[in-house]
Amino acid sequence: MPINLDTGFLAHMPPNVAVQFFDRVAKSGDREAFRFPKGDAWESVTWKQVGERVRRLAAGLRALGLDNEQRVGIASSTRYEWILADLAVMCAGGATTTVYPSTGGADTAYILGDSECRFVFAEDESQLAKLRDHKADLPALERVIVFDETLADNEWVISVDTLASMGDGYLADHPDAVDEIAKEIQPDQLATLIYTSGTTGKPKGVRTLHRAWVFEGEAIKAQDILSEDDLQFLWLPMAHSFGKVLLSTQLACGFPTAIDGRVDKIVDNLGIVKPTFMGAAPRIFEKAHGRIVTMTQAEGGLKERIFNQAFKVGIEHDRLRREGKAIPLGLKLQHGLFDRLVFSKVRERFGGRVRFFISGSAALNAEIAAWFNAAGILILEGYGMTENAAGATVNHPDDNRIGTVGQPFPGTEVRIADDGEVQLKGPHVMAGYHNLPEETAKTLTEDGWLRTGDKGELDDGFLRITGRIKELFKTSGGKYIAPPAIEAKFKALCPYVSQFMVFGAERNFVVALITLDPDAIADWAKENGMGGTAYAELVRSAKVREMVGEYVDELNSHLNRWETIKKWELLDHDLTIESGELTPSLKVKRSVVETNNKDLIDSFYG
Repeated sequence: MPINLDTGFLAHMPPNVAVQFFDRVAKSGDREAFRFPKGDAWESVTWKQVGERVRRLAAGLRALGLDNEQRVGIASSTRYEWILADLAVMCAGGATTTVYPSTGGADTAYILGDSECRFVFAEDESQLAKLRDHKADLPALERVIVFDETLADNEWVISVDTLASMGDGYLADHPDAVDEIAKEIQPDQLATLIYTSGTTGKPKGVRTLHRAWVFEGEAIKAQDILSEDDLQFLWLPMAHSFGKVLLSTQLACGFPTAIDGRVDKIVDNLGIVKPTFMGAAPRIFEKAHGRIVTMTQAEGGLKERIFNQAFKVGIEHDRLRREGKAIPLGLKLQHGLFDRLVFSKVRERFGGRVRFFISGSAALNAEIAAWFNAAGILILEGYGMTENAAGATVNHPDDNRIGTVGQPFPGTEVRIADDGEVQLKGPHVMAGYHNLPEETAKTLTEDGWLRTGDKGELDDGFLRITGRIKELFKTSGGKYIAPPAIEAKFKALCPYVSQFMVFGAERNFVVALITLDPDAIADWAKENGMGGTAYAELVRSAKVREMVGEYVDELNSHLNRWETIKKWELLDHDLTIESGELTPSLKVKRSVVETNNKDLIDSFYG
């Protein structure tokens, strides 16, 4: 039965992102909008300052000849200038095409060529080089606008400051031009083309409309999850829909955002910025959990025993609280003591002010979520995909059911098809895939429902994802296996793991390929007399294999007989985006890993 919550806010939504943005500037002009690193310090700007800069850049794009729905690419990491460029494109009536900075030259050219980008914002020399190398493949590309002004040649390549100056001239002749354009943008006008990195095949351009982004932000605002008084830390790739939806949410709610896309700086930045919330992929939480656990194990002795007992008490205390059951006095007292001794220190590592984290883009292990909850750090798991502008369901701070991805956004519908597939309907669903009508027809039903490809079930209004339909496989013995469930269990058990990948389709038993987190295993090596040993050598060592084998044995003790891992191997490298084995949103490209390791997997059955 489809679920549809209160939709009263729909009647008052802004018609497009440009109006939504300028409304926010008018309402919150002198309040902080963004802060970003400038050298060793952080610089802050108000909504009024952002509004002025965006207006100049939007006018500059119109001066260059940009027309409605024409595409402008952004090839850059997550930074303040990315936000300015994206807002300027949409306020000028154009549509942003996003490109991950890690995307190779040929794929960058494919994305920009397929979307027919007339202009591209490029972050630095490496992004500019891709465009120069593939200029012949990009006949529609007229100008490149660089964030680094030293790269400008003022012919094919201009600086973002030059674009703003062009905007000044345009506004001198047409002072109300940007406001008029904003008013005329229709809700069903194209706002963004996000090319799904996908786990197979060429990327597909998802056509996301203005109404979708506006709806996402306004639907989250309507749920009273966030307010102007919150502070976001944003590091997620803005080329991904998860990052983009958090921008829409900021426009709707008005909170300030500290932005820095450097992944290696996340923990340091949390300590400096002290945000109240942050969005992240599960891998970030797995890595943080593993780091804290292994550091405590390395200290050993009394500290480790106190730590372990604290989380045993904390998890039980939190379970009873969530189930609405009475908490025994003894457990309350122990929890209070451990909160001072252990949990407060864990919270401090994340800045000390986090109200909650939002987890998306892949499944979060329930045991890791419970571990963070026990420390007083709430992780709200949500669900969605690029094809529905990232957000479809989310848990709430006051109603968070671990193991589910929450309830549907108001104004949306969720149903479970006869084969168990989760299907979505609402203003957030894409208009289709760019230039791919056959793919669009496969993904959207005739009555407008989005086929997600995920299996799931509804439980008292909460959606539970049970796996990808295509990832389920059957052994030669006829037993169905859900790899993500087994993989998540191992990640909760082993603090040193980076990736755990299960295979065995049409085979008589299940096997696994394992990679270790380079930082975590380096720390383990120091504690075990192997400091300085290279990763590839570590994973071949008997000591490491014995340690990992103990965790595999523990995993097997929790699985059905037909699910148990009979054989496994440690790969000599961790999976990376650069190797093509991870998507930019840190999802494993299972088929790529399987192809790359075909001989190894076959040898398990030899």
